[in-house]
Amino acid sequence: MLSMQQIIAVVIFVVMFLLIVLAESKIPRHIVTLTCGALTLLAVFGICMRDVHAIWESINIKAFWSQSFWYAGGKEAEASAGINWETIVFIAGMMIMVEGMGEAGFFDWLCMRLAKLVNYKPVKLMISFMVMSFVLAMFIDSITVILFLVTVTVKLGKLLKMDPVPMIMSEIFCANLGGSATMCGDPPNIIIGTSLGYTFERFLLNTGLIALTGLILIIVYFYLVFRKELAKAKISQEDIAQLPAPEESIKSKRDFAISSVIFGIAVVLLVTHGATGLTVSTIGIFVSILTLIAAGKKAIELIRKVDYETLLFFIGLFVVVSGLEITGILELLANLIGTISGGNLKVMVAIIIWLSAIASAVVDNIPFAATMIPVIRSLAATTGVSLDTLSWTLAIGTDVGGSATPIGASANVVGISKAARSGHPIGWGKFCKASIPATIIVITTAMIIIFIRYC
Repeated sequence: MLSMQQIIAVVIFVVMFLLIVLAESKIPRHIVTLTCGALTLLAVFGICMRDVHAIWESINIKAFWSQSFWYAGGKEAEASAGINWETIVFIAGMMIMVEGMGEAGFFDWLCMRLAKLVNYKPVKLMISFMVMSFVLAMFIDSITVILFLVTVTVKLGKLLKMDPVPMIMSEIFCANLGGSATMCGDPPNIIIGTSLGYTFERFLLNTGLIALTGLILIIVYFYLVFRKELAKAKISQEDIAQLPAPEESIKSKRDFAISSVIFGIAVVLLVTHGATGLTVSTIGIFVSILTLIAAGKKAIELIRKVDYETLLFFIGLFVVVSGLEITGILELLANLIGTISGGNLKVMVAIIIWLSAIASAVVDNIPFAATMIPVIRSLAATTGVSLDTLSWTLAIGTDVGGSATPIGASANVVGISKAARSGHPIGWGKFCKASIPATIIVITTAMIIIFIRYC
């Protein structure tokens, strides 16, 4: 039998999930998680448990005074419930850097330069933009990648008299796939990496290889699916002549050069943070400070453009999940998976990857990933299986599974909304018809690779 605090913690969590999925158009999701987080602190930890220590553990302010928050020094991350401030600080820092790059015209220039290199040919355009979406999402939040890619794709479609929808759909999928390749590519991976002490390099050598294999398959798949629609495009040299030169996208050569250097510094620091010992929170703060210094008088404007609603969403989410963890609900779930699998690693991998993929297709993959981290940690401790294997499985399942439906990942929602406002609506039927088979292909391939490599 579940205790009263466990029942209340589960009810709060379920209500939060339902409100995120069903009422996001009416109630902002950060309001939902913050409210449910406050209820967790008050009802679960305060009234039922009467445990002040649990409240402080959930808020986790002590993290800022921990050396491991700023400098890991090769040590494994300590297991702890509560708000993952390292994730919050890193995402905030990267948001500021990306805003600076956008102000300088970096992303528009990159897209137009690449389009010109392939001579604006529809098939080459789609493939090159898929690869660009994949690569950029390895380092930059997939939402940001899709925002500027969709804008440029719609502009190119109008000028070149071609339907931009096939390109937009393939870009969205590749952004989610590219995000699965690295620790900083997608929010679920950031949460997994900071919670379990993984480095950029370890993600790249594990999920990165799986994602790269998936990219090759997906390029072939989307070409076969959309080749007839792409063939309808009739692009003339007159159409191409009307396009602006890539250099026209650069608003300030000085700002463009500085933002490019800062981005390069961020990439180097992220790739080497396993060797240097610098945590992602330290890297996030460092690149944001560089960006703000370079922005000068525009620094305040960049700070205002930070997506604070997303950061608040994370904070509330972590508190609600801590309610499940501290009350022991997630340990019960881990024991259930362990019992069903009989301790067999292959069965565990199959359960976790498909459960993650299916769940992430119908609900936001961020809360699901945050919920499952304590589960796989408990599974590894009780069954003796490799935590690393379960972590890579969870990362791929949540990141790629979210690609299947229009609401599965934030990049999907943003991309479809942006396309609709530009006069190119993408319905559930069209999206799922192309994306569900693509998701199944990648998840099945990933499971086979994990079986061969780790089991």
